[in-house]
Amino acid sequence: MRVALHTRVRADRVAAYEAAHREVPEELTQAVRAAGATSWTIWRSGNELFHVVECADYARLLAALEELPVNVARQARMAELLDVVHDYSGGGADAALPVVRELP
Repeated sequence: MRVALHTRVRADRVAAYEAAHREVPEELTQAVRAAGATSWTIWRSGNELFHVVECADYARLLAALEELPVNVARQARMAELLDVVHDYSGGGADAALPVVRELP
């Protein structure tokens, strides 16, 4: 499945946000893959961030990562940089953007 998400970086934290993504812990990358993600791409337009996650089951991916210490630490760091954060809670799967149209 492919899931699109929207988050927002704080205007004064863009450089720190981009730097944080150059320093993703390998343990976290491995955990995201083990949770079922095959791809995760983030685009930025100004302060708006758009994510596309490819995975077998997004709700299961969130559940696997929600309490994982390396992810909890990472999300605490991201919370310092974002106005709109990624929701790893049980209801987070509902935060996915709805598909409006796909090229047939």
